[in-house]
Amino acid sequence: MKHKFLRNKDIVLFSFQPWESEIGFNFKDMAYELARHNRVLFVNRVPDRNSLLQDYKNKTTGRPANGNPGSANTRRREELLQIQDSLWVLNPQVTLESINRIPVNALYDLLNRINNRRIAREINKTLARLDFGEVILINDNDFFRGLYQKQLIPSCKTYIFYIRDFLTIQPFFRKHGVRLEKKMIRNADLVVANSAYLANYSRQWNPRSYDIGQGCELDSFMAPDLPVPADIASIPGPIIGYCGTISAMRLDIEIIRHIALSLPQCSVLLVGPADTVFEKSGLKELKNVHFTGGKDPETIPGYMQHFDICINPQLVNELTIGNYPRKIDEYLAMGKPVVATATDAMEMFREHVFLCGTKEDYIREIGTILEDAGKLYFSEAEKERRRNFALTHSWENSVGTIGDAYNAIAEARTTGVN
Repeated sequence: MKHKFLRNKDIVLFSFQPWESEIGFNFKDMAYELARHNRVLFVNRVPDRNSLLQDYKNKTTGRPANGNPGSANTRRREELLQIQDSLWVLNPQVTLESINRIPVNALYDLLNRINNRRIAREINKTLARLDFGEVILINDNDFFRGLYQKQLIPSCKTYIFYIRDFLTIQPFFRKHGVRLEKKMIRNADLVVANSAYLANYSRQWNPRSYDIGQGCELDSFMAPDLPVPADIASIPGPIIGYCGTISAMRLDIEIIRHIALSLPQCSVLLVGPADTVFEKSGLKELKNVHFTGGKDPETIPGYMQHFDICINPQLVNELTIGNYPRKIDEYLAMGKPVVATATDAMEMFREHVFLCGTKEDYIREIGTILEDAGKLYFSEAEKERRRNFALTHSWENSVGTIGDAYNAIAEARTTGVN
């Protein structure tokens, strides 16, 4: 399909997740893809007073950082980093007020506007420094700190809201997020979502809502013969593995426990940062369950390559139901057999993965793969089939669809059609 790509534009990307996130995330990949044909400024997440205080306490006590979702606890010294010729990361040198617990909407909104204004001043200063002209601002799911940026950045001519999660069911976002997310969607010139489910959800408040699908950067997951990471070298196979954020709001602890107890001859390996619920779940007490902790994104393929079977034991809830399962593409790009929870978003993968409705289904499907003894599910032909399917989900197509939507609304403005 031919796309009307964004080209020769000045683009500001505004994200709730920090650039240095220890797991890969969509918006960072989108930044690299957009920077192929445009100048791009990525605005890093700004710390608030509570997160800076928590960071100080963690450093003095030796405890690991555990801030708010997606928070940037530390102050970055470098104000502006040039990542490549047409891509910069701005670290705003300001501190925001910690306002999430304020119960009165009017007071919260006043202080939130002040926070937005502090960030906008830094953005405007940097846009002038880089000699950016009219800008397209794309906001990645931050309906708090990005709420007023459209009005506060005079050069912003098109404001795009990118929704890829239901954040408002999480406690941190629930208090003010429910009303502000709707306001954000209404005020955006364009809403883009990484699934049809989320596009339909957004269309309740903004008819200019589009499903742009999901891109994946898969080259690193197709590298052959990566060495075994030292910290898992002694773990016996077969290894049933998961890579990603290990959160009780996204993953089903009981499915993982059931797999470990039902298949004692297998090792269950969980690669990624775990939340406190998982830490206290008792899984670490099981001899065949192994946690690695958070890892640098570039090391993840090395872990994943040494899984025998990949799993995605996802909870089905409001947070996950419309979420695109990016890690499934990564698993398939490695040619791995995959067992995953059946969701609306997983239907497109049905011919390439084993879908499960219960914990018992997981045991049956994993058993089917293990009993195959390499005849089909581990064959080179099957691995190639999985890889080819994963490669159809590219960032070029996803970003190209943003360009299609942008040009559609630009044409509507020209012709006066809403």
